[in-house]
Amino acid sequence: MYALTILLRHHAKAVRGCAHGLVALLLAGCGGSNPLDNPPDVSNPANTSGQKLSFAYFQRCINPIFNTVLGNNTCAASGCHDDRDGTGGALRIVRSAQPIDVTNPANTPDVIRASEMYRNFYSAQGMTLLSSPPDSRLLTKPLVRGVLHGGGQIFSGDQDPNVRRILYWISNPAPQGQDEFSTATYNMFTPADPNVGTCNS
Repeated sequence: MYALTILLRHHAKAVRGCAHGLVALLLAGCGGSNPLDNPPDVSNPANTSGQKLSFAYFQRCINPIFNTVLGNNTCAASGCHDDRDGTGGALRIVRSAQPIDVTNPANTPDVIRASEMYRNFYSAQGMTLLSSPPDSRLLTKPLVRGVLHGGGQIFSGDQDPNVRRILYWISNPAPQGQDEFSTATYNMFTPADPNVGTCNS
């Protein structure tokens, strides 16, 4: 009886081992490694410049992307990155955020920072990497480059107009020592007017 018990235990271990091996083999067949694993090393170079991204360019050229139907939905949809009931991680977007006239002296930095548009700016800025703009999560997630994205691939590739705008925004911060409201960033528009200029990319 003891020998039979030992034999059954060894058989059960062998079956479990085969099952685990089969699962690992199936997962490896999805792309060479387990797609549920995190990458072994995450490179996240620090922003040592201390520069700020342009608020004016964000609200005119980047924020509209979040409310544009891409694929079957918008980034700011309730099941995605909506600030109230979205399930899309750290990026949170207020769909109803209204643009602010940054050229109006009444709209001081404190007034703008208290707005919903600034909340969107602040959240999106947290998904950027000034030291390596193409590696920013704001780009790698919707392009599905080395990271999973619940919404799948949103942008077609590097030449997608939305990708070009986002990359341009991250690659052109305000001059050293100036804040996100710097008028020097108005040259990101043609003509250099944040109210009527077209978005450079």
